[in-house]
Amino acid sequence: MHDLVLDLRYSLRGLWKSPAFTLVALLTLMLGIGANIVVFGVVNAVLLHPLDVSDPQNLYQLRLKPWTSFKLLTTSYPAYEDLRRRNTTFSGMAGFDGFAEATLRWGNTVKSVTGYAVTGNYFDLLGVQPEVGRFIHEADEHGPNSAPYVVLSNNLWRSVFNADPSVVGATVRLDKDPYTIIGVAPAQFHGTEQFDRPDYWIPFVNWGQQFLQNRTSITVTVLGRLKPGVAPQEAAENLSAIAAQLAKEYPQTDTGMPLRLVRPGLFADDGDVIRGFLYSVTGLALLVLVAACANLASLFAARASDRSRELALRVALGASHWRLVRQLMTEAMVVSLIGGTAGLVTASLLLGVLNRWDSPYGHLAVNVDARVYFVALILTLISALFFGIVPARQAWQSSPLQAMKSGPVDSMPLRRFASRDLLLGAQITICMLLVTASLVAVRGMVRLLHAPLGFQPQDVMLAETDLKLVEPGGDVPIEKKKAMIEAVRNIPGVVAAGAVNRVPFNGGLRGVPIFQPGTTEFTLNNSVLAPYVFTISPGYLEAAGTRLLGGRDFSWQDTTQTPYVAIVNETFARKMWGDTSAIGQRFIVRGHLTEVVGVVEDGKYHNMQESPQPVAYLSLSQNEQNQMIFVARSQRAQNEMAATLERTLNGLEPDARIKVQSWLEVLGGLNALFPARAASVALCIMGLLAAMLAVTGIFGMAAYNVSRRMKELGIRVALGARTKHVMSTAVGRPIVLLVVGSLLGLLSGVLTSRLLGHIVYQANPRDPVVVVGAVLTMALLGIAASAIPALRALAVDPSKLLREE
Repeated sequence: MHDLVLDLRYSLRGLWKSPAFTLVALLTLMLGIGANIVVFGVVNAVLLHPLDVSDPQNLYQLRLKPWTSFKLLTTSYPAYEDLRRRNTTFSGMAGFDGFAEATLRWGNTVKSVTGYAVTGNYFDLLGVQPEVGRFIHEADEHGPNSAPYVVLSNNLWRSVFNADPSVVGATVRLDKDPYTIIGVAPAQFHGTEQFDRPDYWIPFVNWGQQFLQNRTSITVTVLGRLKPGVAPQEAAENLSAIAAQLAKEYPQTDTGMPLRLVRPGLFADDGDVIRGFLYSVTGLALLVLVAACANLASLFAARASDRSRELALRVALGASHWRLVRQLMTEAMVVSLIGGTAGLVTASLLLGVLNRWDSPYGHLAVNVDARVYFVALILTLISALFFGIVPARQAWQSSPLQAMKSGPVDSMPLRRFASRDLLLGAQITICMLLVTASLVAVRGMVRLLHAPLGFQPQDVMLAETDLKLVEPGGDVPIEKKKAMIEAVRNIPGVVAAGAVNRVPFNGGLRGVPIFQPGTTEFTLNNSVLAPYVFTISPGYLEAAGTRLLGGRDFSWQDTTQTPYVAIVNETFARKMWGDTSAIGQRFIVRGHLTEVVGVVEDGKYHNMQESPQPVAYLSLSQNEQNQMIFVARSQRAQNEMAATLERTLNGLEPDARIKVQSWLEVLGGLNALFPARAASVALCIMGLLAAMLAVTGIFGMAAYNVSRRMKELGIRVALGARTKHVMSTAVGRPIVLLVVGSLLGLLSGVLTSRLLGHIVYQANPRDPVVVVGAVLTMALLGIAASAIPALRALAVDPSKLLREE
């Protein structure tokens, strides 16, 4: 223990005497370890933290067998009841709809809230206990509109009701409907999705008889717990058999599509995308740490070489080689512990910022827990071992007699320099790989921003409103809808306005069956196509910037008393009628024989990666819609236009719940731009860190090379050596390593195309712009890192060196 204390004191004193070396080493470690702790903190919160429910390992979510993205939901409420009643493999099933929205009114408080509609056994299935009051139970349900109860989230209870336990039993209004508060959920419970933070839970039965019997309303996500001894595959086969039987019993509504089981928590199938992204970013962060350790190994090896006489003197005075190795490893451990602590503190601050950030996926609770501290400690110890073993091995193999001789002559220069060459080469290779990845991400983002969407979101504001709050049942006369659209169009500065039932990239899209004219049995097996269907008003196409390729737009003269009409996109027309003109063609949708009056350009509707999808637009004046989104194109400032638009609509319908956003803000969310932006930011940060490490690595080797060979350089200059020969001697080796490492890094980038595909939209490391950009970046880094050592070598004064000798 006494020797260990002496080693610690000696290491601290040595590091204090070399402030530049110590600062570079600590910053390098802080960046490398800090980046990994941040990434692991997110991975820990998203992938490793279990759901706050009872026995989360036995909780499954039902999904359709084909892979689908985001909240494409599973089934209807009647189908859920059939699955629950007929299955033989689940001990319990419950359902929820995570898209409930309302305006909460309590006293003088008016607040827009989002929540879940759930089955009566939802909380019992999850095994959660209330913090205050009680939860909804199956015994509360006695038919439609029989359970006007609401459970508050802990956050809503504290923010609106001041954490007052006496609010249990009070009545609040959600939109126009009264609900009695019966309980408060515990603080850690937020449902079964990691990113969702619902404000409340209400029973499904309050949505009325029509919803409870409607097999076409596909809004219920189904959860279940398996019976003991039942495998997930067995349960999926049991459910698929039931689904096939339901398709025979209800051929007009049920598809009979096979089902499977997935783990809840990450928006079902989107979990594959999220996991792939996080694991890929983790791998790249570890590469940054490897590059940092390689950098430090080179620095510590050079430092050990400079201390060769000191170490030899200690051996001559009786110190063993093992004692020298222990001293050097102690020094590495001290640097690693201090740098790791700095990295942990920095990472904790960044994770705290992430914890306060509401991403487009929702809020993520990121905490620095015991698992994060443990990983930080492991990374710190492994880093110390990695970069400390190189100088330790160098000291173990050194010759004290040779080191005591005058002059910094190495007994095995080739072997020693080969070790440092390998470290720098590996560092440059990793740097080139990460720079390439960051440029691939930027190019992917540029491609995404210029990808044809089928609409032009710039300068467009969206105002979403629920018409159920305007008229009972949402049965708003078409004249009132027209008046609202005209009021928006008449706002000063608005150049085009319209309305649509939903905008692209908003999740939950499902195909609607299309039938040929003359079809009499409208079973799903008889459908010829299942396009996405949007309901739009006249003027929407102009407001959205969607090009009309042929035919006409809708007009207000298209009513339920005139033939039903539709506008289709190019893919719809091609799949239905090939090269024949689609104008004037007919098909049956939602029970109406409908004529095509226009064809518009293709676009993206669900996510950017989707193949061309068929789409049909139906006329708002011929189809009832409870949900309407007003679309206004204007050249006015965004915040000014948002306020005017909200004020105009509120003036017409004070009871309506209106949410105003720019279309670009909506696109910045889940399925459009956010993943690409996140990838670009993450990879650019990794590339920047790697570039900083490469600069310090190349500079360190070049500077060390020049300092070791100053006498040789002086002699060469005295003998008339040319400038290029002096430059080659001074920085030739680092430049060669830069070229070789860059080529290997570029090749590695090409080989990791599949990994980058998990992170970047249309990843293409072979893109000429990426290749040229990466090469130029590394060339500039090499020039910047070698400039000072090269200038020092050119400024050598032979006479001064000889006088000093």
